[in-house]
Amino acid sequence: MTKFSKKDLIFSVVTGLITGSMAWGILDFLNVTEFNGIPWPALFIVGPVIFILSVLLGYFLGQWLKFFDQFGKFCAIGLTNAAVDFGVLNFLIAQTGHDAGWWFTGFKAISFIIAGSISFLWNKYWAFNAGNTEGGGLEFGKFFAVAIVAAIINNLAASFVVNGVGPLAGLDTHTWANVGAVVGSAVALVFSFVGFKLAVFKK
Repeated sequence: MTKFSKKDLIFSVVTGLITGSMAWGILDFLNVTEFNGIPWPALFIVGPVIFILSVLLGYFLGQWLKFFDQFGKFCAIGLTNAAVDFGVLNFLIAQTGHDAGWWFTGFKAISFIIAGSISFLWNKYWAFNAGNTEGGGLEFGKFFAVAIVAAIINNLAASFVVNGVGPLAGLDTHTWANVGAVVGSAVALVFSFVGFKLAVFKK
């Protein structure tokens, strides 16, 4: 089994802290202060622990299917990017009061692009460990080509849920906007991993 390295520990803790802080801010915006008596600031501790376990699980499963060595780390990065994505999205909604229609579509594009821009370095130097590859400019261009397609897929899936389906189960429009964002991110996560592995960071 591939060994859990110091780099894995550092990246797991940093991404876990970022995800925890963003999630806390989003939940505060949605007026959710706790879960079964557990205050949301606990996410600062829970986030890094979950991400460390995610990477360890990836290495464990990697004994049988090698791609899990990368996928565990990619999922941690993906969750962090989703947290940044949702954080920017909710910030824009909070600042403008618009949570549907073309405003939502525009906000979702902005938030996904910001989160995707951050993910390049995390994926290059951690998930795919491609820091020493040549042709950095071409690699960067291919990364954003995949990211742009993923952004379109993300936006279409999220916008379909928000504008095409509409709130279900009695959820308010702010909460439903986040449901749409979850669906968009999940679809884009799978597409991005395949694209990054096969087309961008292939050794």
